[in-house]
Amino acid sequence: MALLSVVVPVYRVEDYLPACLDSILGQGFDDLELVAVDDASDDGSAAILADYAARDSRVRVLTLPVNRGLGAARNAGLAASTGDYVWFVDSDDWLTDGTLWAVADRLAETNADLLVTGFARVFPNGAVKENKVSWAGPTPETFRLAQVPGLLKLLHIACNKVVRRQLLVDLGLAFRPGWYEDVAFSLPLMIAADRITLLDRYSYAYRQRATGSITRTVSDRHFEVFDQWEFVFRFLGDRAEELRAPVFARAVWHLLQVLNHGARVPPGRRREFFARLVAFHRAERPAGGYPLPPGDEGVKHRLVAHNAFLLFEALRAGRKMQVQMVKRATRPAGAKPRVSDAVP
Repeated sequence: MALLSVVVPVYRVEDYLPACLDSILGQGFDDLELVAVDDASDDGSAAILADYAARDSRVRVLTLPVNRGLGAARNAGLAASTGDYVWFVDSDDWLTDGTLWAVADRLAETNADLLVTGFARVFPNGAVKENKVSWAGPTPETFRLAQVPGLLKLLHIACNKVVRRQLLVDLGLAFRPGWYEDVAFSLPLMIAADRITLLDRYSYAYRQRATGSITRTVSDRHFEVFDQWEFVFRFLGDRAEELRAPVFARAVWHLLQVLNHGARVPPGRRREFFARLVAFHRAERPAGGYPLPPGDEGVKHRLVAHNAFLLFEALRAGRKMQVQMVKRATRPAGAKPRVSDAVP
């Protein structure tokens, strides 16, 4: 049994897969198994996995007969894992040098149920935007989420979380179907963990692909985000009433982010999405209320509470116009306007 099972779901990533696998296997860390799940990928990924498995005994490959999606592939890898801890690493991302040793040391120091690492978004132009776990605020060596609710404000992805496998077994927690599956995995995990620890280190490189990401895909499937957040509140139940307000605030923030993004909710369904948000707000709002964020964000929360869709859209249009005017005012003299400067 290894200390760490790294689960890598694989689908149509032949251009990125070797770099991902090398970043895990090339760190000189042997107390691990790498469980690669070929989700019926129809490119050259299967051959790459076969080559790595033939050369490295730490690699095991599972092959799914039909494509089942990211969450199901992760669940298959989890079921096959034997390590004390599990880390889900997406096959177009990578781990930074020295990360596995740093993670192992931190786990040995803390005996944590959940370790949350720092990560960075890496953009196609090479820009790196780091996300530090220290942004959650001062923390003891290990803690429960209720002690450090600021942890909720970090991006709720699964890939920067190393979790005790037995905790997942005891909770019966797995990835749910649908888009935004990380929400209904990461939030319950943080709520349930008795011993959380942080590794304030840029450990995970989160590739921001120019195409192919659901965050840049206009689709009705963005409505699935409500199912994920509703599951979070069913899981929360009476477990930790003191967490209801900060979890609710984070949920509304995220749902507004989805609605406000120009390349997600189809324009013709924005009113319907807003109505679902209003219904969610009324169903899950803590009886004692919750702290509203400052500025425009707080105004948006109030507009949701009052079911004021037209005012919400007017605020959004006004802010977009303001941004465009600032861009034009600061454009160098003689510069030609860009297509992106056109006001819709």
